[in-house]
Amino acid sequence: MSASEFLVRELRRQRTLAGLTQDELGERAHFSGKQVSAVELGTRPPREDYLAAVDRALDTGGLFVRLWADLVKDDAAPVWLREWIEFEREAVLLRWYEPLYVPGLLQTEDYARATLAGGRFIVEEIDRAVASRLDRQVILTREKPPQLVAVVDEAVIRRPVDRPGLMAAQLARLVELAELDHVQLQVVPAETGMYLGMAGQFIIAELPDGDRVAHADNQLTAQIVEQAADVARLSGTWEIVRNEALSRRQSLDLIKEVAKTWT
Repeated sequence: MSASEFLVRELRRQRTLAGLTQDELGERAHFSGKQVSAVELGTRPPREDYLAAVDRALDTGGLFVRLWADLVKDDAAPVWLREWIEFEREAVLLRWYEPLYVPGLLQTEDYARATLAGGRFIVEEIDRAVASRLDRQVILTREKPPQLVAVVDEAVIRRPVDRPGLMAAQLARLVELAELDHVQLQVVPAETGMYLGMAGQFIIAELPDGDRVAHADNQLTAQIVEQAADVARLSGTWEIVRNEALSRRQSLDLIKEVAKTWT
């Protein structure tokens, strides 16, 4: 039995012990009975806000949030990603470049799901991957968040994804997050033409002790880059790419302008 399966079993068992139906628990926790059913059937991964609400409704003293944090949280992530998530949590500064997608920490649930669809994963794998991606975003709202400097290609905000309403919501989310003091979002405009960043995505994390580690992704897998010379090379690429980008304010204005085309 996996950690996720154990958590779902305990959710079902504690509800039954309390003598509540799924609809009754949903009413107490301010979720629908259908959402409770989906979680207990394992078709929808439980998120931290849901577990906290159920803890309050069943008076379980934070049991489910602790189980999720200690056992399940990383179980939802692909094995190759778990080490990077630890670096991500420790980081005081994240430099993130994306030529194709909205950075994962800034994605809406619908956008994240759309990027994972298309036949590469079965539904259960998509659900777990989306849950993992959204759970990682908590670092941006914690008490001491890292500084996030993200640079994306203009194609990222103009490329159709599933439906116009999805992109409208995603760009609205970008505008909201880009207004935060610790989040800086910049766009490389289309008129730049060919530039070094088009070779691929990468992230550089700066840790509290000053060390830096990087993450690079491709079609088959992802790799963590720890060799100082390789990280330095990526840092050089970062400086070149960022110099091609619009300023923070110009980038935000462009995102707002493009958002109007998706409504």
